[in-house]
Amino acid sequence: MRLSRFYVDLPLSLGQQILPEAQAHYMGRVLRLTSGTAVQLFDGSGYEYKGVLTEIGKKSAHVDIQERFSGMEESTLRVHLGQGLSRGERMDWAIQKATELGAAEITPVMTERCEVRLKDERADKRLLHWKQVAISACEQCGRSTLPIIHAPVTLAEWLGKVEADLKLVLHPVAEPLTSHTPPSSLAFLIGPEGGLTDNEVAESQKAGFVSARLGPRVLRTETAPVVALAVAQQLWGDF
Repeated sequence: MRLSRFYVDLPLSLGQQILPEAQAHYMGRVLRLTSGTAVQLFDGSGYEYKGVLTEIGKKSAHVDIQERFSGMEESTLRVHLGQGLSRGERMDWAIQKATELGAAEITPVMTERCEVRLKDERADKRLLHWKQVAISACEQCGRSTLPIIHAPVTLAEWLGKVEADLKLVLHPVAEPLTSHTPPSSLAFLIGPEGGLTDNEVAESQKAGFVSARLGPRVLRTETAPVVALAVAQQLWGDF
């Protein structure tokens, strides 16, 4: 029987542990878990913890952690995804699937054709939302380490700071991924709805990015990271 698995935003250890109010509410009010229920927890450190709920109320839950073990190993291919900022569900989908496919870092990138503009408080709220999307994806897929979700930056800012053995910008006219020497770290740049402009592709190439294509068809902005990461993990990662 598969245990219910939860991310806890605090360091875990063996013995009695008091979980935060958010977890208590979700476990007790949403999932209707009761005392005596076995659970599995992780804190993003790479370890997993098994225990039993001993008390659950409206604002806190107590768990007796009885076992600690190493969680899922991260992919040998470290991927930093620069994802063109897109609308609502499309961006959520990209972050969710990139997390499931092992991306180590994800940065929303603001480009010329972005239809979304985020500033100040709204940007902070979206960042918290995206982090929760990644947490939920980790809970579902079994990852024990959370990807880093960065705040949105301009394309120029991202190009100036991203580091990787191989840097690829997706473009319909380019060499396929299989033409590259296997890297240990990879940066992917994917455009928003409408794609990257010719000038943006040129700027990325000046920053050391190489154009690459995934096939003969033009993919939607939320589909491209799924295919790109799956192909990269198959070629160079843990698939």
